[in-house]
Amino acid sequence: MAANFWASSHCKKLLDQDEVSKVAQADLERGFTPEDVKLMKIQFSSYIKSIGSNAKVRQRVVATAIAYFRRIYTRKSFSEFDPRLVAPTCLYLASKAEESTVQAKLLVFYTKKVRPTFTSLFPSTDDKAYRYDIKDILEMEMRLLEALDYYLVIYHPYRPLVQLLQDGNNTDMTAFTWSLVNDTYRTDLILMYPPFMIALACIYIASVLKEKDTRAWFEELRVDMNVIKNIAMEILDFYDNYRQIPEERIAAAVSKLLTRM
Repeated sequence: MAANFWASSHCKKLLDQDEVSKVAQADLERGFTPEDVKLMKIQFSSYIKSIGSNAKVRQRVVATAIAYFRRIYTRKSFSEFDPRLVAPTCLYLASKAEESTVQAKLLVFYTKKVRPTFTSLFPSTDDKAYRYDIKDILEMEMRLLEALDYYLVIYHPYRPLVQLLQDGNNTDMTAFTWSLVNDTYRTDLILMYPPFMIALACIYIASVLKEKDTRAWFEELRVDMNVIKNIAMEILDFYDNYRQIPEERIAAAVSKLLTRM
């Protein structure tokens, strides 16, 4: 792993809003809209988290897998790379990258176990309708490595969050801000901003909601508060509009993927 974020491939691969929200041409031809893609990413982030929770993998592995999943779909289309296979494969790859390997056969088992809670992603209850198995994960792993240009290092906001809370004597907000960071993985923020700035945005939101005056501390940090506020607005937009998504909205987006598969 690189000695620090600024020397890492993660830093060099940061994207802007247009790059992460662009819809691939193959998906446009199927009728996908930017909103459809956003909903798909949110739902599959939840799907990865559910598989990981059931398989009892470390939280960092889940976070890395979601980052891989989101980065891949800035380069590939849902039409080309079936997200129902990409999701567990990202977990498999992330478990290796984070030195906490999970066997592919366990991931296959848990993908089938959690399927009943993701009916919008798997409209059929027939196991034969989901045709992927261990060999498919192993084959997709190689394709994902190529799609990621073999850059597997992901830095997360968790460590800087703890350090920043200690620095500002705000450790009483640890649980709340940690929960906020968890929810940022249902957005593309990890692809767009340094992890410490995501952590700062979560602290900023927490301090406002808990009516804690952290203005002097933020001034001492000399960070660009416009960027921090932009990140905070993205997080709040998720809570306002995407935290609870009606199943029919997700099913409508997924149907555009499944009709020709």
